[in-house]
Formats: sequence, structure tokens, C-alpha cells
Amino acid sequence: MKKILSRNEIKKEFKWNIEDLFESDELWQRTYDSTEASFGELEKYAGSLDIKGLYSCLKLRDSISLNVEQLYVYANLRANENSANTLYQELSGKADRLLTLYSKAVAFIEPAILAMDKQELISAMDKELKEYRHYIEDILRSSEHILSADKEEILAQVYEIAQGPSNIFYMLNNADIKFKNAVDSKGEEHTLTHGTYSSCLESKDRELRRSAFNNVYDSYYAQKNTLAAIYSASVKKDVFNANIRNYSSALEAMLFSGNIPTEVYHSLIETVNRHLPLMHRYIRLRKKILGIGDMDMYDIYTPLVDNFDTRKTYEEAKSTVLEALKPLGEKYCNLLEKALNTEGWVDIYENKGKRSGAYSWGAYGCHPFVSLNYDDTVNSMFTLAHEMGHAMHSHYTWDNQPVVYGDYTIFVAEVASTVNEALLMRHLLNTVTDTNEKKYLLNYFMEQFRGTLFRQTMFAEFELETHTMAERGETLTFENMCRLYSELNAKYYGKDINNNEKISWEWARIPHFYTAFYVYQYATGYSAAITLSEKILNENGAEKYIDFLKSGSSKYSIDLLKDAGVDMTKSEPVERAMKVFEGLLDDMEKLTV
Repeated sequence: MKKILSRNEIKKEFKWNIEDLFESDELWQRTYDSTEASFGELEKYAGSLDIKGLYSCLKLRDSISLNVEQLYVYANLRANENSANTLYQELSGKADRLLTLYSKAVAFIEPAILAMDKQELISAMDKELKEYRHYIEDILRSSEHILSADKEEILAQVYEIAQGPSNIFYMLNNADIKFKNAVDSKGEEHTLTHGTYSSCLESKDRELRRSAFNNVYDSYYAQKNTLAAIYSASVKKDVFNANIRNYSSALEAMLFSGNIPTEVYHSLIETVNRHLPLMHRYIRLRKKILGIGDMDMYDIYTPLVDNFDTRKTYEEAKSTVLEALKPLGEKYCNLLEKALNTEGWVDIYENKGKRSGAYSWGAYGCHPFVSLNYDDTVNSMFTLAHEMGHAMHSHYTWDNQPVVYGDYTIFVAEVASTVNEALLMRHLLNTVTDTNEKKYLLNYFMEQFRGTLFRQTMFAEFELETHTMAERGETLTFENMCRLYSELNAKYYGKDINNNEKISWEWARIPHFYTAFYVYQYATGYSAAITLSEKILNENGAEKYIDFLKSGSSKYSIDLLKDAGVDMTKSEPVERAMKVFEGLLDDMEKLTV
């Protein structure tokens, strides 16, 4: 068994340089104190903010915001290094407090802007407020949905209460629900947790898969009425927020902040529905390769290729990723090489107490940071490519945009990461010579389509219907939500797989449903990324793509993607992604004749 080292046993060259953000905890604390004190400087604008003072107010806000962000990121990155470190748990709690105080301190700004003379404001946007044009235009666009300052303050204060359903589900799902051990075909028990469930479903032992599936869903079924009540409350909260802010629906309310037309959501569902025969074809192919006559929902995750060595050291992964991303240009690859080798962006290996999984995070004014738990597999190599896509997006944004546009929306957040993965996959498929390895890669790629484009769209369709039901005044019961989910599952997966009754309970275990109308962005982002990767490889699209990375939130996400050559208001990107998926099916079928 691999020994998990403590944090201080990990060599420095395998750790990120958090000191690039704050060189010491003492400096962090001094900055914390001075930042909290600076909130008082904003008070001189509250109640008397006019166009003349707006620029200096926004500049002050941005300066304070930058400090708050850096303090917050440092504290939480340190806490993520080792969850048992009480010092950084304390710093993380203090950073949460500071963020709350900051939100309250700046709450007056947007209502004050809306109270200003619109024509004078528009005139000023051509002069002293030019830097803030898009920001102010977005506020004006939102005018009918922003309430008076006192009402906005009330809503800010009840935010924590509104998070109740999400917090309750989190505690139930992560602290209270327990699963019986899964049992394999030899009668041996396997500890079943959220973390081990996926590995059980990927097992070649069908009895282990079946046992894990049944035990997980039986645990949720035992809490069925509680889970239905929690999710129903979450949906009602979404509908309430939409109504009080004068939106026509919860869907419009959730998409409005990013200026995403609701037609994008509906078009995604309609386009994916037209291509469901491809999904059904994939399920039939899986059934054929696995040789299972009576295929069930617990059979869709197990790999289609036996005995393939997926080992890939970190050094091998770095060189492979760098080679695969050459189509993005010399400047991109030179920066990426420095990030990976000399600039301290990446925390590579697992240690005791380190946060699980992988992520990219950081703060404006410093380079991004990437946390991995690299385990020498092909999957970890793809994770490296994915997270460095996020990091490079952040770097280009921070290097080319002012603070006010130094982020990017969730709608485009997964685009850069998925472009990297797609380019890596294309490189591997074009260079691989071993048939089993090619089958493995094709299976890996097709599973991304199934899990991201098809499955997330099915989730999106479920969310749309549950919110529509609530808006019609219908009660969301466990039974009617299960009936809806079962119908969707049968539609998406087809007749070549059993529509197991227990899969109808799956909605009850999806955490993303507590952030309404979020998951569709995985599907749209994936479609956009596949289209962009094809343009980079075949249509000299790299330059436009790099410009997209540099743009941050200086325009609406829809417009940024249009500039890069992808129009998500039309069905073409999803259609193009489906064409790629069809080609993968063709290739896999040829190899399995």
C-alpha cells in the first residue's frame, strides 16, 4: 500500500509557492487588519455618491476587493494543504468574516448608480468612466431587478437563511448518510463511501457493481421524504427570488446575471434530444463489448478495455501535455512550461490532510495555483491538462484586464480546461499505435460526452421541469419527481438498458441541483470547447482562442464566444460536438468488429 506522506515530508519542488501571494502569515494578518480598517473609507461615499465621485469610489472598491480576494484565497489554499491545521482553519474563518463585511460595505454602490441620471451616466461612460462602461451598462440592464438599498440589505442579511436547503442537504449527504459495505462475487466486503462508489461501479466484477449501486440508492430511499422536502424547499426559494426580483421565471432569473438568453437553455435540450439515437447507439455498443445481455444502469461506468497499463509519471505527463498543446502557439507553451517547471504554480502530490481531487484557484495580482493529487495514471494526466487550462485562462485574464473584469463567468469557466483535454486527446489518438490503447482512449473520450453533454443535459431538463411544476403551483413529492426522472432516464439511455427503478431516485443525491440551472453550463461549455478545439486544429483558430482567454469578463460570455467563432445562441456548436461523438462511435465500432 502506498504510504501517504505528511505535508512537511513532501519535497519543496513538488509544492506550490503560496509565498508568492503572501510571504508570511504575519504579512497576511497585517494586510487583513488594514483591509478591514479601509472599509471605513467607503462610508464617505454611502448616501452621497454621485457621478462626480463614482470613479474614485469604484477604484477604491476595486483596491479593497483585491485585498479581500487575496486574503481569502491565501487562507483557504493554506487550509486545503492540510485540513488538520487549526491555524489555517482559523484564518479561513476570518477570511469568511471579512468577505461578509466587504459585501455589506459595498452594497450601496449599485443602487446608487441606478439612482443617478441615466443620460449623465451614459455621457460619463465615454469619458472618465470609460473603464467601467461594460460594468455600468450591466447594472443599468439589471435596473428593473435591483431593489431599493434597504431591501437589498435585507436580502443580503437573509442570504444565509436562503442557503438553508443547500446546507441541510450538504450535512445529510456528507455527514449523516451511511452506506452498507458492497459485496463482490467472492463474498468479500468493500467499504462504500462517496469516494469509493465510482471505483466500485468501474469494477469488472458485476456483482460488486450491483451491490454498490443497490446499497447507495437504498440509503437515499430510506431518507426519501426528507430529501423531497429539502429539494422542494430549494426550488421554492428559487421561485421566490425570481418573483421578488420581477423575473418571468426562475430560469430567467438564474440566466439573467450572465445575460444568457433562455433560448440557449431550451436549444441545448432540444438539440441533444434530436441526437439521442447516438447515445442509444453508444449504449448498444457498450452492451456488445461487455457481452451483457441484460444490461443495467450499474454497467455503464466499467471500462471497455481489459488489462491496459495506464501508468504515466508526472514528468511523462508534463512532456505529453506540452507536446499536445503546441497548436496553441509558442508563447502559450513557453508560459505553460515555466508554470509547470519553475514558477511554483502546481502542488503535485497527495499528503495527509490535503483536500481531495484537483482544482485551479488564485487571486488577481499573482499567478494562479493548481492543486493535484497526482497518482501516475492517464486519468491524472488529463486532470493536469484540465486544471492548467483553467490556470492559463486566469493568467491571461489577469494579465490583460483591470480588476473589475478580472474574472470569468461559470458559462465559460470550463471551456479552456476542456479545450486542453480535447487537444490532448486528439494528440494521443493521432500518435497511438497500440489497438488496446486506442480503444481505451476512445472509451475515455466517449465517456466524457456521455457524462458531460448527455447526462448534464438530462439533469438540466429535470431542473427545468421541477421549477416549472413549482411555478404552476404543483407540489413536488418524492413520487412525482421519481416518475419524472425515470421518464427522462428512459428517454436518454434508450431500450437497450434496464430502466432500473432505483435510478429514478438518483435526483435525490445530486448536489448540483441546489445551485439551480448550473449544470447546463457543463454541457454548453463542453460543446463550445469541442468546437473551439476543432477550429484550433483545422481552421487556424488559435489566435482568436487566445484573445478569448485574455478577455475575462470585459464582455458578456455569449459575445466572448462569438468573437472566438462559437455562437451558443445557435444549435451549431452542439451539432458539431455531436458530429465528433459520432466519429468516435464509428472508430470504436471498426475496432470491435
